[in-house]
Amino acid sequence: MKRTIQVENVKCGGCSSTLTSKLKDEFGEIEVNLEVMPREITLDIADDRIDALHTALKGLGYPVSGQSFGFIEDTSMKAKSFVSCAIGKVDNFKEGK
Repeated sequence: MKRTIQVENVKCGGCSSTLTSKLKDEFGEIEVNLEVMPREITLDIADDRIDALHTALKGLGYPVSGQSFGFIEDTSMKAKSFVSCAIGKVDNFKEGK
C-alpha cells in the first residue's frame, strides 16, 4: 500500500539522497518531498513493515514526526541526521548531481 510518512530532521538534497539510497534495498523506491514541513517520504509498504521502517528512519537520524524522545536521544538523532546528510551530499557529488 502506498503511504506518505512525515519525518523530522530532513533538510536538503543530501538528506533525501541518504534516505533513498540507504532504505532502497529493504523498502524499495522512496520519494522525498522537500517542499513541505515536516518533510514527507512516500513509498509502497505493507502494514507489517511499518515498524521496521520507523526503526530504520530513527537509525539514520530521521524519526517519524510526532514521536517524542528524551533530550539525549533527540540530540543523538540530530547528530546522526547531520552525518547522514553529509554522506548524502558526498554521494551526490560523486554521482555528479
